[in-house]
Amino acid sequence: MPAMAKMEYIWFNGELVPWDKATLHVLAHVVHYGSSVFEGIRCYATPGGPAIFRLKEHTRRLFNSAKIYRMTIPFSEEQINRACHEVVSANNLRSAYLRPVVFRGYGSLGVDPRGCPVEVAVAALDWGKYLGDEALEQGVDVGVSSWTRIAPNTLPAMAKAGANYMNSQLIKLEAAQHGYSEGIALDINGYVSEGSGENIFLVRDGKLITPPLVASVLPGITRDTIITLAREEGIPVIEERIPREALYLADELFFTGTAAEITPIRSVDGIQVGAGRRGPITERLQQAFFGVINGEREDRWGWLDRVQ
Repeated sequence: MPAMAKMEYIWFNGELVPWDKATLHVLAHVVHYGSSVFEGIRCYATPGGPAIFRLKEHTRRLFNSAKIYRMTIPFSEEQINRACHEVVSANNLRSAYLRPVVFRGYGSLGVDPRGCPVEVAVAALDWGKYLGDEALEQGVDVGVSSWTRIAPNTLPAMAKAGANYMNSQLIKLEAAQHGYSEGIALDINGYVSEGSGENIFLVRDGKLITPPLVASVLPGITRDTIITLAREEGIPVIEERIPREALYLADELFFTGTAAEITPIRSVDGIQVGAGRRGPITERLQQAFFGVINGEREDRWGWLDRVQ
């Protein structure tokens, strides 16, 4: 995983501040109870300059996550969008990984968060490929985790909340301990859910299959992008529950996510998937995805938000 390099500025509660000044108190509510929601957003170096990928959709999901947790964000969606532009420009970045985060700060220490202010930060990082540069072609080795994804009516899976990622950390740590790049979690009913921080797609007999949202799946922006591009390419897309053993029998498997982009899976639990590397449909979807970003394909959906 790429290291986090220090930048010059972070947008913090409405203004750009020096990187080292973007701090919070150790007794902030978020430190003790995980009371945060966040986004991960890519800004790409395109032929027309830096462009943020599906910024409005990410910001909308940020506000939806905050709504679920009854957090009133003290800025508008448009202000957060402008903040994302500002941190890219202020740090002189051509490409970046953006991290908007909304959290409950210092106020009271009890579980009841209502006495704590809601604070907002947006950081821009110079961050490479999440699962490694070679992974986009060669694929990664993964294992099915012994940790189950969060059950319905425990924590809301549709919210991209910091607390949810304690479950993700257990999945990732176990995978690393077993020598895998990533883990795949099952849902409470034993069906395939997602990776620790990625959605998952299976290719079988020319069809693209992905778990439905009821399988404790985050409604990923990249997930939605791939579904859109696949249909554009004439590839049938099915959302249905996937049994664990279907992973072993797939022609192709791949992860999707802002950080992972479109990363092939070459083996699951030591069992080779398909040819053991990137398959033709995965490659086709990568070409369509990066074609939009690289300016080789028309951005008919308005996904690229040019940094001014």
